[in-house]
Amino acid sequence: MNSNKFVLSGIAGSVVFFLLGYLIYGILLGDFMKNHAGTATGVAKNPNEYMLWLIAVANVLYGFLLAYIFGRAGVASIGAGFGMGATIGLLTSASTDFIVYATANTITGAGMGADIVAFTILAGIAGAVIGWVKGMGKKTA
Repeated sequence: MNSNKFVLSGIAGSVVFFLLGYLIYGILLGDFMKNHAGTATGVAKNPNEYMLWLIAVANVLYGFLLAYIFGRAGVASIGAGFGMGATIGLLTSASTDFIVYATANTITGAGMGADIVAFTILAGIAGAVIGWVKGMGKKTA
């Protein structure tokens, strides 16, 4: 595995997760997710209480997770990156959301569905960027 491409693609994926995550969850789905938060009360923080540094750490970890998996799997193109990223995003978000929905009152079924779809798209786009960075400089046949 090329360590430079691993680091660059991990950073690129992290940035996409952070910025696009804000766009999707903070702006596009913000009100929808608030309205589908389940019956539990007092669990959501106000946006001014968010710990952005922890959100950034989570995005870095997921970006590097995808970069690592892509390196092991030989993913080095936009299309393959999108497909692999979306698949991993679907599986990880569905797994987590199903457990949360089954065990807590912090999200409704509609909120869970929206989160799974949104994260699948987000991970697919981040995966496309990671795949693109990993494939940079490769000679085409």
